Amino acid sequence: MTSSEPAERPEPYVQVRGPVRERYALITGASSGLGAAFADRLAQNGYSLVLVARDEDRLSAVAERVTGRYGTRCEVLPADLASAADRRAVEERVGRGVDFLVNAAGFGVSGSFWSVESAALDAQLAVNVSSTQEFTRAAVAHMLENDGGTVVNLSSITGLVPGRGSTYAASKAWVLYFSQGLSHALRGTNTRVMVLAPGFVRTEFHARAGIDVRTVGDGWWMDPHDVVDQCLVDLRRGKTFSMPGIRNKAFIAAVSRLPRALAQRVNRMLGNAGARA
Repeated sequence: MTSSEPAERPEPYVQVRGPVRERYALITGASSGLGAAFADRLAQNGYSLVLVARDEDRLSAVAERVTGRYGTRCEVLPADLASAADRRAVEERVGRGVDFLVNAAGFGVSGSFWSVESAALDAQLAVNVSSTQEFTRAAVAHMLENDGGTVVNLSSITGLVPGRGSTYAASKAWVLYFSQGLSHALRGTNTRVMVLAPGFVRTEFHARAGIDVRTVGDGWWMDPHDVVDQCLVDLRRGKTFSMPGIRNKAFIAAVSRLPRALAQRVNRMLGNAGARA
């Protein structure tokens, strides 16, 4: 089995009744990593795509790949989600109707909180939190008035246990609680919100954030397509929380039972997280 060809192809979670119509999935952070993996899998499942990221060239390359492989219709929407104007453009597109929204865009910053430029912290907050809130609101409002749909918001195991940096972990904790609260509020409707909380995934995230992960063993790492495959399987099973990886589940289960101070100490040991913002 290869990472791009799962043995069990996840079925689309949104089941559209009545006449067949074109279904759209909008994915932020779609130029690489988990966003690009979602593009592959949702195109495989018959969705037309709206791909959002800053780098137009890389975004176009993803669009060309999935179009060539699956015959998928792709819209490319370059946007810097740290910019309020760019977020409004994406929010407007979401509001015109999507069946599946993936808020995968996000980044971390390196350095201690007190030494990082305020502009970088503000940008991190805008991308990790503001865009998730704004796009989810636009998507849910449209979904509730139409055929329903699915929202997947990307959190992280860093948002589950304190001690792994400060602002990034806090932003992922916000995504977790926001998504779980909204999922509860939407019970009984045909609109679902899931939060995806992966651990170490082989993407560009750590290098871009300046995080030294050389001490992290190979057994902790997951391929982006495997993470997405498990997320889609969990969606099909009706779950609202997905944490792929047996090691991740065991780690969180164990650490969550420790006294808080000890849990923080253990958590800081992984991924050089001690004084990171």
